[in-house]
Amino acid sequence: MSLLSVEDALARLISGAGKVSRTEVIDLFNADGRVLAEPVSAALTQPPFDNSAMDGYALRAEDAVALGRRLDVIGESAAGRRFTGTVGKGQAVRIFTGAPMPEGAEAVLLQEDATRLGGNIIETKFVVAKGRHVRPRGQDFVEGEVVLNVGDIMDAGRLTVAAAMNRPQITGYTRPLVAVIATGDELVSAGTAPAPDQIVASSIYGVAALAKAAGADVLYLGIVSDEKGQIEHAVAKARQARADIIVTLGGASVGDHDLIQPVLKSMGMELDFWKIAMRPGKPLMVGSLGDARVLGLPGNPISSLVCSLLYLEPLVAHMAHLRPPRRGATAIAATALAANDHRQDYLRARLMRRPDGALEVHSFGKQDSSQMKIFAMADCLIVRPPNAGALPPGAECDILTLRQPA
Repeated sequence: MSLLSVEDALARLISGAGKVSRTEVIDLFNADGRVLAEPVSAALTQPPFDNSAMDGYALRAEDAVALGRRLDVIGESAAGRRFTGTVGKGQAVRIFTGAPMPEGAEAVLLQEDATRLGGNIIETKFVVAKGRHVRPRGQDFVEGEVVLNVGDIMDAGRLTVAAAMNRPQITGYTRPLVAVIATGDELVSAGTAPAPDQIVASSIYGVAALAKAAGADVLYLGIVSDEKGQIEHAVAKARQARADIIVTLGGASVGDHDLIQPVLKSMGMELDFWKIAMRPGKPLMVGSLGDARVLGLPGNPISSLVCSLLYLEPLVAHMAHLRPPRRGATAIAATALAANDHRQDYLRARLMRRPDGALEVHSFGKQDSSQMKIFAMADCLIVRPPNAGALPPGAECDILTLRQPA
């Protein structure tokens, strides 16, 4: 099977994945970032009554058509305590922001536009037209009006308006479930003292974090040895949990101890493709097992993280009805970049913001995929296309951002 380009691999991965159709009812306090599966309509009218937009005096418009009109203040209307009488000719009611407009009043004279003459008499210093500083009933929304639509992503503004519409819950799409299985006799869990021929399984944490940030729930099924029965048991647990994506870490190549591909095939997986023209991350495997998409990531931590950025993140976002983060950008190379071969390279690098606002990228000198420390220090990956020529310092290059520059 020939090597696929990164672009073709991503297109095939996404085209073979459906979007999650399961839904659930979600409390507003837990709905941030969730995608609406049903529209949300108002359960009441807002505002429920004509109310004042300012502190001042509620009056009839015809009583303030000229300066110097004297009015008798007959009461007060405050939020939660309305004035129950009627404003007649030559009368006004002291009113505060948000308070119901009294019967008969048509406008609000600002408090700074009135002079208090003593007792309950005010004199107008400003002309007000009908409706001035009045929020009419239903100005925001009316009962039954659809305000939020299917596909809207709940955020601070939408959560606030949902609550204002007296909808304490929404119906959203269930997050895709990503089952993560780490494989390898050499792996031990973090916090465990490894034997002389063992290493800590580290990439599971980064892969899970990327999946969660992209909009998934993660089911970690632990470390399984390079043994057919254990792999089958872990995959069966993922299917029992109705995982939408099954991610395996390691064992997806063709060595004597790489059992992921043959075991999954024996369980019914349809292999779509494997091996990508990229570095790091060449031995990526993609297939389908029932309704689940299978993503076999390389065991090397750097390779698995790069592949997760390129493939798992957009796959999760697609299935979750979301858009993946915009990571692509351009930057100015601080140092020369060597010519590239037939595989697309992803170089770990640091970003700096120049005084003119442009991004400047500094590649780490050594890019060995065994070096995890520089991934933690990197702000971006420099993307070197296949067969790209050498670039001198000061040339523009494509990057994928990992975090904002300091």
